[in-house]
Amino acid sequence: MKVIVRITNNFRSELKPLLKKYHSLSNDLIELETELIQNPHLGTPLGKGVFKIRLKISSKGKGKSGGARVITFIESSVMAITEQSSPQETTVNLLSIYDKSDIGNISDKELKNLIKGFHDKSI
Repeated sequence: MKVIVRITNNFRSELKPLLKKYHSLSNDLIELETELIQNPHLGTPLGKGVFKIRLKISSKGKGKSGGARVITFIESSVMAITEQSSPQETTVNLLSIYDKSDIGNISDKELKNLIKGFHDKSI
């Protein structure tokens, strides 16, 4: 199975101030990408292919519980035409990232808006 990790525009805009605040975050995200390639369904399932991942911010020194949250949306497509080709391609879309100390939880309405915004821009 081929796994692609894609950064959305929303994720990029939310990430920018966090990168300035936490210098280790870029390395922490590289580790997350490696984990997502191994296990695209990482995190707590929120339904309909959406997951919430607890991400450690090393420079914060508080572990995963006091780190960041990453919202992902998984898309899978069957690509197998021959027996030699990969049977499936999975894309993990990074929809949102936020500091747990800034936002406690993301609301259902915000989740729906994130997914709707993603679908609207990918059409």
